[in-house]
Amino acid sequence: MQSRVVEEKADLGIAFDGDGDRVIMVDGEGNKVDGDQIAYIIAREALRRGELKGGVVGTLMTNMGMEVALKNLGIPFSRAKVGDRYVMEQLTEKGWSIGAENSGHVILLDKVTTGDAIVAALQVLSSVVGTGMSLEALWEGMSMFPQVLENVRFSGESDPLQHPSVLAAKTRVEEQLGDNGRVLLRKSGTEPLIRVMVEGEDAKKVQAFALEIADAVKVSC
Repeated sequence: MQSRVVEEKADLGIAFDGDGDRVIMVDGEGNKVDGDQIAYIIAREALRRGELKGGVVGTLMTNMGMEVALKNLGIPFSRAKVGDRYVMEQLTEKGWSIGAENSGHVILLDKVTTGDAIVAALQVLSSVVGTGMSLEALWEGMSMFPQVLENVRFSGESDPLQHPSVLAAKTRVEEQLGDNGRVLLRKSGTEPLIRVMVEGEDAKKVQAFALEIADAVKVSC
C-alpha cells in the first residue's frame, strides 16, 4: 500500500484487517503510520480540543518515542501487558479513554466500547480536516526510536530469564542505554521463544545490544 499511495499521489492510505479492529495508515510521503502514531495523533487532537480524558495506555511493546512525545505534551502514559484486553483493563481502572497497540488495535472508549479500526481512522481524518495539516505533519512530533526484536527458541523446564548470565547482560545493556532506551525480555505466550527487545536512539547500538542479550539467552538454554 505504501508504494500505491505514492504512485497515486494520494494524501494518505488506510488499511484494515479482516475483522476491522486494527488499522494501519500511510501518509502522503509513503511512511507507515502504526497504532502508536495513530493513538498519538488522536490524543494530541483531543488535547487541542480540550476533550482529552486522562492519558493514553500502550503496551510493553509501545515505541518509546510515543512515551516521550506524549510527555512533551503533558499527557500521562501507562504501559499494559501485550494484548488488547490488558489495555482495556488499564483504561477501565484509570478512567482514561485512549489505548492502543502498535499493531493497529486502537481503543477509544469515549466513542465505542471496544477496538474499532474504522472509528480510529475517522478520528485521524477528523484531525487532518480540523487542523488543515497533512497526516505526515500530524505525527512529526513523535520520533520513533529504533526497536530491534530477537527471538530465541528454548526448551526444558529452566527459565532462561532468571539465568545469571542473562540478567547480567540485561543489566549491562540497561546501564549503557540509561534513560534513552529500554530492554524487554519476555516469554512468548504461544511458542517456546524468549523475545528480546531493545530500544534506543542509536540503531546500530540497539542491534548490537539485542544480539548480545540474545546470545546470553542462547547460552543459558
